[in-house]
Amino acid sequence: MRDRRTFLLGGVAAAALLAMLHRVPLAQAEASAAETAEFKAALEALFGKGAPHDSGLTLDLPEAVDNGDYVPVALSVDSPMTAESHVKAVHILSTANPRAAVATFRFTPLSGKAAVTSRMRLAKTQDVVAVAEMSDGTVLVARRKVDVKVGGCGI
Repeated sequence: MRDRRTFLLGGVAAAALLAMLHRVPLAQAEASAAETAEFKAALEALFGKGAPHDSGLTLDLPEAVDNGDYVPVALSVDSPMTAESHVKAVHILSTANPRAAVATFRFTPLSGKAAVTSRMRLAKTQDVVAVAEMSDGTVLVARRKVDVKVGGCGI
């Protein structure tokens, strides 16, 4: 009698597990849609109503990485870095990470050069967007696609 109950409980547990696993892709699809909306909102908050310029900002990323836990990134902005003309901030955004904002770097004329080398995590293959805010109100943008073999954001 005890073996039959154990068998039945195991069957019920397996059925419950299968039902839960069936819902995982649906939850991931809903999360992807929310992430895209978050990216668009973050991008609009940075751009405002102005049109971004696609020159003057260099974004260096590998085309493909084996592991999304460690993705090297380097960026630089062509700017004289004077009181009249300098980079105020550079933002790095991802189009498919759980959070769109990856990093923000702030600069002053005393920074001397607007350049950063760092690393970041990427959940899956996606575009990485760098946005530079200039002191005169202009916005520079650069975009690169990175092919990620194994995600690095716990997804």
